[in-house]
Amino acid sequence: MNTYVERPAAGLDCVWQRSSSTPTVGRVVPDGCTDLIWSSTGTLFVAGPDTVGHVTTVGPGEIFGVRFGPGVGPSVLGVPAHALRDLRVPLAELWGRSAALEDALAGADDPCEVLASVAQDRLRAAPPDPVATVIARSVHMSSVTALAEDLGLSTRQLHRRSLDAFGYGPKVLHRVLRFDRAMKLAWTGAPFADIAHRTGYADQAHLSREVKDLAGVPLGQLIRP
Repeated sequence: MNTYVERPAAGLDCVWQRSSSTPTVGRVVPDGCTDLIWSSTGTLFVAGPDTVGHVTTVGPGEIFGVRFGPGVGPSVLGVPAHALRDLRVPLAELWGRSAALEDALAGADDPCEVLASVAQDRLRAAPPDPVATVIARSVHMSSVTALAEDLGLSTRQLHRRSLDAFGYGPKVLHRVLRFDRAMKLAWTGAPFADIAHRTGYADQAHLSREVKDLAGVPLGQLIRP
């Protein structure tokens, strides 16, 4: 039996838990987020922001994670997002070996609470770049030049701040966030043409091309149970 559950956590996109009784193959697609993940085998690592989809194989056991919304991860992890783009990195490479954290996770009834508490403490000590919030909220509404002017930045400064916060420049960030909105609608069963209209694609064909480029498979295959 395989299960996946998400639940809210203050300051974070969510915490999540995946349980599997057999090896499971899945596809991870770009969403602009970064995850801190611990597995019941004792592996503790970071999944950086992705630019393309990739296939993963999960063995039997449990995996626990906290997901940081776009622009939040760097404050927790202490490195710019572009340093983790398309990578899976042991947390020890970023923070050094933390036996206390690993022991707490191994002994916890709910490892998600342990991960969330550590992340929330680090966010209180180093809040995310406030400009990142504005970029994520506005990138789909403005041209890069207009957004930079609104923020009082040069386009080069905007690109650098975006790379540090999200792992992407503004144009790629727009593509990824629009794709993520489309995926959320697709999972509700909304018609593909309606999804394209509601998320700002020129038409259904445009949506299909973007899904294939970013996820690596057609939309219908991507959301197949």
